[in-house]
Amino acid sequence: MISPASTTAPPAPGRARCPATGLRTLRASTPRRAQGATRAAMAPLARLAAPLVGLNLLNVLALAVDTAMVGSLASSESALAGLGFATQLAFLLLTAMMGVSVGAVTLISRAYGAGDEVRTRHLLAQARAVTVLIGVSVGVLGTLGARPLARLLGAEGAALEDALSYLRPLIVGSTLNYLAILYAGAMRAVGNTWVPLRVGLIASLLNVVVNSVLIGGGGAIPPLGVAGAAYGTLASQALSLALLSRHLRKGDVAGLGLRSPGPWPRLDVAVARSFLRIGGPAALDFAMLNVAYLAVIGLLGHTDALAVAAHGVGMRIQLLAFAPAISISQATAALVGQHLGAARPDRARATVRAALVQSLALMTALPVAVLAAAPPLLEVFGVTPGTALGELTLTWMTIMGASLPILGANIVFVGMMQGAGATLTSLGINSLATLGLQVPFAWLAGDVLGLGAVGVWLSVPVCFGTRAVLGLGVFRRGRWAEPRRAPRAGG
Repeated sequence: MISPASTTAPPAPGRARCPATGLRTLRASTPRRAQGATRAAMAPLARLAAPLVGLNLLNVLALAVDTAMVGSLASSESALAGLGFATQLAFLLLTAMMGVSVGAVTLISRAYGAGDEVRTRHLLAQARAVTVLIGVSVGVLGTLGARPLARLLGAEGAALEDALSYLRPLIVGSTLNYLAILYAGAMRAVGNTWVPLRVGLIASLLNVVVNSVLIGGGGAIPPLGVAGAAYGTLASQALSLALLSRHLRKGDVAGLGLRSPGPWPRLDVAVARSFLRIGGPAALDFAMLNVAYLAVIGLLGHTDALAVAAHGVGMRIQLLAFAPAISISQATAALVGQHLGAARPDRARATVRAALVQSLALMTALPVAVLAAAPPLLEVFGVTPGTALGELTLTWMTIMGASLPILGANIVFVGMMQGAGATLTSLGINSLATLGLQVPFAWLAGDVLGLGAVGVWLSVPVCFGTRAVLGLGVFRRGRWAEPRRAPRAGG
């Protein structure tokens, strides 16, 4: 038996009102006993989320390192364009794996909360088998479809070739990256986020070293350009997988482990169906976010081509502010799963309330800091403040910054629903807010009403606000915390 990470909060079924109205309203609307439970949930949530902030920042910085080093090439214009196309395609190809990851974290955290270590190991073994199948499939199909997909996004000429030189090595090595994602998620599910952070730091250093040698060349090594950045990323992914696997096989992660190499496990149909039931909607949710991003880019390109560049620069800067909210959401999903597995829905509700408080506080303060430092940040990305591009970027950053508190609330509710396995509900909310509201609003405000890029960008807070309000409704109804029948592990 294992001891799940949990709070010592007493049962408290309290509710919270709309997070967009601020922390004071949240506290005022929560009964006294529930406030005590929320305070007790703060520390465990912060302990789990803090290393995740570092890990997510490393992921953002890895892309920034690739961008900066590729930008130093003589053919930087086509190289950067190719890198942009390749990165977007790489995210799209992650769709199926993100679904498996969400399903694995949900089921493993439930088993861990219930104290069933045999089942956590079985679930990880099953998730590993499914991940390998997906990785091999993506490797084959992605290699065949890389060129037409890149062309579909608009890549052509030198940019197309640079995109393929970056994308193809990563597609071939998809299984390495996917397994590393799975193992880090499984560790998070049992409350261990320090091991993935330490591994991420080591892998990031390797990425920088390999990039510096391969991109520009040196000595007997010829310059590989954009392909060098891909090989650096692939090397870091391989190292991450090797180190994470080693920790799991040595038993360094309490409640989780991998068997030594042996016979491939037989597929457990009941578990596979649960991965599909939970992970399928999560994968579609992830795909929809990418489609919405592409739709916004398309509308911006139709109204003002310069706004596309401003959007890209602003997003890179704001991604640094996203990291804490994403980390809190991931920690929320893991803890909600643990508490529901332990049949403690009161603690799951307290975790969500604590996450709302922490996310709202951070996502209110961070945009102020980012906007205050906007001029030097713009110069880091080669944008001169006061120019047309600089003013457009600042406008987008201001709109996005004002939206971050709402995003902070929304992403907590997403974590809540993932941890509870209610991913179909999350998909429904995202479908309504994105396809039913954001895309039509962006077209109407930007094109029909003539607001241009500002009109398109205003669709973002509209979408976030809708999703946050609907997520709050799901939280208040409480059905997400009701007991669900979990499949039994057959191994």
